[in-house]
Order: sequence, then C-alpha cells, then structure tokens
Amino acid sequence: MTPPAVPPFPDGFLWGVSSSAYQIEGAVEDDGRAPSTWDTFCARPNAVLGGDTGAVATDHYHRYREDVALMAELGVGAYRFSVAWPRVLPAGWGAVNQAGLDFYDRLVDELCAAGIAPAVTLFHWDTPQVVEDAGGWLARDTAYRFAEYATVVGAKLADRVRMWMPLNEPMVLTLFGYAVGAHAPGWQLMYEALPVAHHQLLGHGLATQALRAAGATEIGIANHHLPVWPASEEPADQGAARGYDTLVNDLFAAPVLRGEYPEGFADAMPGPVAEDLNVISTPLDWYGVNYYQPSRVGAPTAAGADRVVIDGVTLPEGLPFEFPAIEGYPRTDFGWPVVPDGLREVLTTLASRYGDALPPVYVTESGCAYGDGPDADGRVADTRRIDYLDAHVRAARQAIDDGVDLRGYFVWSIVDNFEWAVGYSQRFGLVHVDYATLARTPKDSYHWYRELVRARR
Repeated sequence: MTPPAVPPFPDGFLWGVSSSAYQIEGAVEDDGRAPSTWDTFCARPNAVLGGDTGAVATDHYHRYREDVALMAELGVGAYRFSVAWPRVLPAGWGAVNQAGLDFYDRLVDELCAAGIAPAVTLFHWDTPQVVEDAGGWLARDTAYRFAEYATVVGAKLADRVRMWMPLNEPMVLTLFGYAVGAHAPGWQLMYEALPVAHHQLLGHGLATQALRAAGATEIGIANHHLPVWPASEEPADQGAARGYDTLVNDLFAAPVLRGEYPEGFADAMPGPVAEDLNVISTPLDWYGVNYYQPSRVGAPTAAGADRVVIDGVTLPEGLPFEFPAIEGYPRTDFGWPVVPDGLREVLTTLASRYGDALPPVYVTESGCAYGDGPDADGRVADTRRIDYLDAHVRAARQAIDDGVDLRGYFVWSIVDNFEWAVGYSQRFGLVHVDYATLARTPKDSYHWYRELVRARR
C-alpha cells in the first residue's frame, strides 16, 4: 500500500493503539479474577444491547501474544491498555492475586520484546464489585484503596512501562455510570453524582504519588474532551453551552492542571476540598485527550430536542441542557458526526485555556465505529475508517502548527471490542474480530496505519 500523503510530524512523535481490559480480555472467572461492576451491570436485564457481556470479549487474556504480534507487524511505538483492578486485587485491597498480576507482567514483557512501549491505564471503569458494595466512587475511602492498587501495580511494572495514566475519562464514569445510569454501576443520581468526580480526581492524585514512589515516570491522565457548540446565538443557548462545557471539560481538567474547581463547584464537593486539590494537582508529565465528537447544546425548550450525546445514550428529563443534532457532517455507524477539526479545536482550546499549566499532550484515543466485515476474499475494505483517520491525523498536525505541544496519537482501538452499553454492535478496531471464532483479520485501515507509521518513523 502506498504510504498516506499526510504532513510530516516532529521527530519522536509516538504512534500507538489503545484498548481496555473489560472490552477485550474476557476470562472474567479465570485465575482468581473477581467480578467488576461491569460484570454485574451486564447481568442486569436490558442493561446492555442484546444481552452482551465481556465474559469472553476477544479473549485477549489467552490470545495476547497473537495480538502483540499484530501490533509488532503494525509497527506502532506504544500500546495503551488497562489493568483490571479486580484481576489484581479481587477483594479490592489487601491480598494480591499473583496470577492476575503475572498476566500483566507477561504482557509487558511481550510488548517490550516486540519493541512496543507499554502505556498503562490503571482504571478504565471496571471497579471491583466489592469496592462498589462498600460505597464505590461515592465513598472517599475508594480513592485510598485505588492508591493501594496503584502501589501494587507500580511496584511490579514500573521498570518497564513507558507511560502511566491512573484514570481514563472520569467524566464518563461520573455522568453515565452514576448520574444517568447508562453505564455501570447504573446509578441515577443526577447532580448528586458530583462526589464521584471528586473522589476519582483525588484517587488520581494519590495514585500519581504512589506510582512515583514505586519508581514510575511519565505519568498523565486520559481525559475525555469535546467541543461544545451553542445551539443558537440566543443568550439562553449560549449560557447552556458554557455550563455544559464547564461540566464535561473544565470540571475534570482544571483541578488536575490548576488545582482549582470551576466557579461554583468546590462547594458541591465533599471533604477538605482545598487540601484535596493539593493532591489532585500533583504535577503530571503529560496530559491525554480522548476525542470523538462535538456536542451541540442549548437550553431546554417546551418542545424538547434530541438528547443523545455520547455512546448512543439518551439523557433523562430534568437536565438544564438539550442536545440538538449536529447536521452537515457524515456520520459513523454509531451515529456520531465526523468532525476532524473538532480535534484541532479541543487541542488548541486546551492550550489557550490552560497555557503553561498544560504539559505536553498526547491524543490517547481517536477512532470510529464502522461495521465493515470480510468480503468473499477475506478482505475488510473499511475505506471510511481510513478517511476518518487520515482527516484526524491531519487535524492533529494542524494543532501542532497552531502551537500545541502534541507528542503522540493513539488509535482506538487495535481490535474490535465490547463497546459498553451497546455490546458488540459497534466495531472500532483496526483488526476485525469474528466473535464466533475469535479469528483476527487486519482491515484495510490496519494496513493504511502501518504505512503511515513506517513512513513517519
């Protein structure tokens, strides 16, 4: 395949791929792993589309060597994956499940042997069910349990892991897991879910300190960011958009980067907030951005509007926002608008808003869902994914030209995976997975990305 004609990137720019434990590992009852909140949530009737679960997923737990070989052929410099807390500490704290920890030890060794830098996420939403039963992220104690878990994993892997991120998208867990109940653990607390945000951020700061004490370096966070566009020029819509932007963007960036909450939020948080913010703002080595789509936001109207935002979730009544559809852009098979310039907008907005407080940036997730499968010859011609990635890579390059210190780009995801509340209905992978046989088939986008990486290395 001819190398993609995308602009050059700075020397040392890191090209990678991403995944998460519950979405690909399977083996939920193997080698001492305990249930997570997602195991419990998937068992709830009608919680996940089609009754799908992550019990098998892509069976990465048993097929990780095959998957690492695919990454080695792809030529990426790094693989971002998450460690499953209930696999390492089945009771949430205390005794270590050595068999579970050894799996990640083997995976890291396999990656290093293939010349791929491990990039570890400690928490990608799969809270041990026993921790949830003890209060979950509504409880302050969970932040300290999380730091204990970070110490265990850091002590085992810090000598070989290149990048660390304690948390992935605390906004999504807060909003979809605890506020509206569309994700595990399935609470519908609305604004009473705000303590979840604070305790995750506190846990992140404590885990960052614990990792550093264990010898880890290059620690960041993977935060979800999106452009928020007002539905109109009307003052009510402008105000709603500003409020939503604060809620989903600044609420999870400002405490980490500046040691402060946006105006009006500190008083809603539990505990000694000022002291906690000193921990939450423990300096990071880099900052991760997960980007998928913008949101168009307006004030509620009597007629109502389309409330669908992220992951096909429809928000309940009673919020001070409505989400009219974004028109004029192509859509993925998930229904998300394809807006590559939104990535540039997110990156440049962060750089403008936070200035010197923003460390070097990585795009830690960028990807799209298209359902293309193998044709009669076994080829997966996912041209739309190639177009998507090409445009988003160009947007990333434009952000660099605009002054953003962007150091890397990770495609979501390496293989098709369990996609949370919509099960296996959406395919994000560069590699197609036949869920009946678990056979892997690299898609055309895999070959495109391989040539991009080779040309840029």
